[in-house]
Amino acid sequence: MFAEIITIGDEILIGQIIDTNSAFIATELNKIGVSVYQITSIQDDRQHILNALSDAEERADLIIITGGLGPTKDDITKHTLCEFTDDILVENKEVLNHIEELFRSYISTPISNVNRQQAFVPSKAIVLHNAYGTAPGMWIETNKATIVSLPGVPFEMKSLITKEVIPLIISTFDRPHIYHKTIMTYGVGESSIANIIEEWEDNLPSFIKLAYLPNLGKVRLRLTAKGPDKIIIENAVHEEVKKLYVLIGDIISGEEETGTIEAVVSKLLAEKNYTLATAESFTGGRIAEQLTAIPGASVFFLGSVVSYSTKVKIDVLKVPDRLVAEHSVVSAEVAEAMALHVKALMKSDFAIATTGNAGPTKGDSDAPIGTVYIAIATPLGVISEKNMMGNHRTRIVQKAVHRALQMLQKEILKF
Repeated sequence: MFAEIITIGDEILIGQIIDTNSAFIATELNKIGVSVYQITSIQDDRQHILNALSDAEERADLIIITGGLGPTKDDITKHTLCEFTDDILVENKEVLNHIEELFRSYISTPISNVNRQQAFVPSKAIVLHNAYGTAPGMWIETNKATIVSLPGVPFEMKSLITKEVIPLIISTFDRPHIYHKTIMTYGVGESSIANIIEEWEDNLPSFIKLAYLPNLGKVRLRLTAKGPDKIIIENAVHEEVKKLYVLIGDIISGEEETGTIEAVVSKLLAEKNYTLATAESFTGGRIAEQLTAIPGASVFFLGSVVSYSTKVKIDVLKVPDRLVAEHSVVSAEVAEAMALHVKALMKSDFAIATTGNAGPTKGDSDAPIGTVYIAIATPLGVISEKNMMGNHRTRIVQKAVHRALQMLQKEILKF
């Protein structure tokens, strides 16, 4: 079964807002075995909407539209849907009562005729209750496809998808099962991984597809299986994943379904009752930021010293002057000293330290741009690693954050 998603609104096309609605809808559809064939963003324009619907009907069983359902004159989706389906707008009393109740309970300005107009819906539509807004969702059957029209406000759309649309799809359509398993790897490039697992990939069952998703020092390997029997396809994927661990287990940091690398590390620290501190130079507190975004991080994360300057490394982290003089501030020796001293300062079980040259200038070191040292202090000592991470500042920083968390994960697992 195929679906298409159409987002309506000039604000998307001029870059004023990011289309997060499509990502949410696609994720929810995929969970119930609906494959998204295409996602399209179009202007709030009658002809553009008509053309998009006509095209989508030729490819998809289900068309989901978001946007263009507000009370203002530039929101024309309902009128265009009527034109497309040869229908008329009629007042829906339940929707009108809901709109009036929202105004009485939550809105200080008086209800206007423009607001009441939102109670008019195509006569052939099944009305989908929008608990959080005045624009209802609409489910419309045509000879070729089912069209679902939803408001573009994200929290309204999400509620309608989960409470109204998904249950209707499940009860209306026969769907195959789709199962994904995404393996996260760090430190080895896409082409190198492809060479290692080539024979395994060539022998995958025909109903399992592999996709490589590289990004900033990590490669995600997504296995997707589709078929009529849920148990068969899930078991088949699990067996292939076991084979994959044998081949590249040393670079696998986890499975995306269990969370991001920072979530995986956070869970490990909390489960083992270990604490962590960080000393960050060129990463500027990014490691601490990503860890503290995890709910409950206070259980394991003690604090961070953002030692951006050499002076702070010496004065606060007590990195000996001689190490800086002998090895440069961008060196394994300095990274290890930073990790050990922040661990002692915070009285933590583990510590991460980063020092490097992210550019655009060399700063206090002659190390080439892209040179990165990451150190991990553990209950038994300290390790460090040198990386060359290119010449793009933002990418260097984020790649270093990913690598630091991967290194920490491996060290925690030793205890």
